Amino acid sequence: MKHIVSFSGGKDSTAMLLMMLEKKMQVDEIIFCDTGMEFPEMYSHIKKVEKKINRMVTVIKSDKTFDYYLGAHIKKNGQIGYGWPDFKNRWCTQALKKQVFSKYLRGKKDIIEYHGIAFDEKHRANNNKEKSVRYPLVEWEIIEREALNYCYSKGFDWSGLYEQFMRVSCYCCPLSRISELEVVYNKYPKLWQKMKEMDSKSFRQFRSDYSLQELEDRFECNLKQIALFA
Repeated sequence: MKHIVSFSGGKDSTAMLLMMLEKKMQVDEIIFCDTGMEFPEMYSHIKKVEKKINRMVTVIKSDKTFDYYLGAHIKKNGQIGYGWPDFKNRWCTQALKKQVFSKYLRGKKDIIEYHGIAFDEKHRANNNKEKSVRYPLVEWEIIEREALNYCYSKGFDWSGLYEQFMRVSCYCCPLSRISELEVVYNKYPKLWQKMKEMDSKSFRQFRSDYSLQELEDRFECNLKQIALFA
């Protein structure tokens, strides 16, 4: 039986992995699905984890990029691109993570997967009932805040990402809070520029309430107000 950790690099999967190793649980492989849209700090974090545990993290990724699915993929109905993801169509998670992970494991038998879902989101554990998946943090009743504090106690801080973002996955996610998108605009200008380039390929507006340009105008206005009262 092979025991495989699905490692997103976030607080929950990091805490799960470290706790599993502390408890001497069997871990045969650690797999990270790289969407290509991660914060730079996430890649640094993964290397830091590898050094800490003296184990290699297997990095896998889709043959196609986020850009391709966003604006170039031809759907069965002839539509070009999926456009920006929204609450009803989170194609990015499916195409760049779940399908990639499933393809990598295809043909491998006698596998138990370990997913980092915290106890306060245990309802998500119902999504994989047909597979051999375990949720150690749910089993141990570890909530998200406890997982994050545990990681901090072990020296992992993602260079401050969790001080500004609730989730530290894709930087370009339209489902992020507006305050979080403002952090991207102010602190990651190159990533924001990349988002603008992708926006020109999407048939769907970035968000239902704001276009990417409207968000930029709002953030610029905020900066001018801050400068005025500084």
